[in-house]
Amino acid sequence: MKDELRVGMIGLDTSHVEVFSGLLNDPGQPHHLPGARVVVGYPGGSPDFEKSSSRVGGFTETLAGKYGIAMLESPEAVAEASDAILLTSVDGRVHLDQFSRIARFGKPTFIDKPFAVSSEDAEAILRLAREHGTPVMSASALRYTEALTQALARTDDPVEGAYFTGPMEIEPTQGAFFWYGVHLAEGLYQAMGTGCREVAVTTSDACDVAVGRWHDGRVGVIRGFRNGNYYFRAVLHRASGDQWLDLDAGPCPKHVPLLTSILEFFRTGISPISRENTLEAIRFLEAADRSRNTGEKVIL
Repeated sequence: MKDELRVGMIGLDTSHVEVFSGLLNDPGQPHHLPGARVVVGYPGGSPDFEKSSSRVGGFTETLAGKYGIAMLESPEAVAEASDAILLTSVDGRVHLDQFSRIARFGKPTFIDKPFAVSSEDAEAILRLAREHGTPVMSASALRYTEALTQALARTDDPVEGAYFTGPMEIEPTQGAFFWYGVHLAEGLYQAMGTGCREVAVTTSDACDVAVGRWHDGRVGVIRGFRNGNYYFRAVLHRASGDQWLDLDAGPCPKHVPLLTSILEFFRTGISPISRENTLEAIRFLEAADRSRNTGEKVIL
């Protein structure tokens, strides 16, 4: 690939677009990442989703004015003009449609969280990616927090279970767990890997707790709270004892290590997260939503 990748951005309705553009396009930023530049964008936006419709105009104006990003008329035009793509639409419902319009171009594509809001859509995206030979990656920044990365580097003391907690406001168009519960599930799947067989949820006005049982007997838990606080914590259960993690700690913002991994993916075409792991995380969230609604355990 070229020394400096031309990056296209599809869906300019999330704060991530300004964060990513700043890290790539502004050499004056303390955590600037060289080697790629966002050059084109397609605003997109979902009129029935307030967090999209109310923000897409402002972010589009910022990216065009502050970072010199050219606005194009379609996802296809963005794909044609770029070497790699950040599909950043905040509404997970539109990811399949948008990816279906660009898959044929074969450009490495990062799909921001949530990858999809149903396992059916997730499977369809992965099927299109295989058919067109288009590399795909998806991840929450929580997978790449310094505390979790350092903890998982220890291979002498396997993870026998895990607990992740953080904020989980609910957006009706996205399902209960997919909006912010996705961060917790992504962290859980980074720590536990695939193999969950069943999910059961306990819910209240204050929080939701999803308990997953893996095929080998390990148990993984995510707890999303609604108390006005904003922090992410985790506990890894190991044979030697519990390891507590502050997922907000570290010398740089969470999106720096995530974007570093994305750039490596853009250059190699190889996602550090397997398709199986990405798909099962979506199935976990889908099962959690179903269990929350029915009060029953759901088999994946």
